[in-house]
Amino acid sequence: MSSLIFILPLFNHSCSDKARQAEGRQYVGSMNRAQQAYYLAKQKFSSNIPDLGLGIQSETLNYLLSTHSSGNAAFNYGISRHDKIPSYVGAVFAVPATDVNSEAVSDEITTVAILCEADTPGSIKPTTPTYQNGELSCGEGTTDLFR
Repeated sequence: MSSLIFILPLFNHSCSDKARQAEGRQYVGSMNRAQQAYYLAKQKFSSNIPDLGLGIQSETLNYLLSTHSSGNAAFNYGISRHDKIPSYVGAVFAVPATDVNSEAVSDEITTVAILCEADTPGSIKPTTPTYQNGELSCGEGTTDLFR
């Protein structure tokens, strides 16, 4: 009598974690783009998610989402609700257009954005990015996702 052996693949948690991370990146990136559009329309940033018109909730299974504005900047957060996935922070800054394009009109304002991922997973709020001397930088303990 022969016996059958079934080999079942184990659920790959790293794939699940990657999907969760993609959610955080997507939401914060969308919030950045929406803040840029909001600024273009109103010459100011929004301090709440509903005004951005994305139709997203401030809480998902994986992330707590928030946005706030401070003068010439808006900061968007996706704070992880799990130990194994990182948090995200995005920022949009209103800057002189000449900082981005030397041929721009001198009194024109434009926006620049950055998206940063926490270097370690967990629910700690990432350090905010900065814009200084024409340079965008992620805060300490975070990495720019587009460099």
